[in-house]
Amino acid sequence: MKREERKNMIEFIEKTKGMGREQLVFMTDEEVEHIYNVTYFMHEEIAE
Repeated sequence: MKREERKNMIEFIEKTKGMGREQLVFMTDEEVEHIYNVTYFMHEEIAE
């Protein structure tokens, strides 16, 4: 995962899920991506 991609995922998670950056920065790329995918899917479902 590219650095910019990870940064964008973390910013999205912070805004939509309310998690702090300090929690997310120590997670692996796989963990961040999993949280992002779950959060994005839920956000998309609500928007529809």
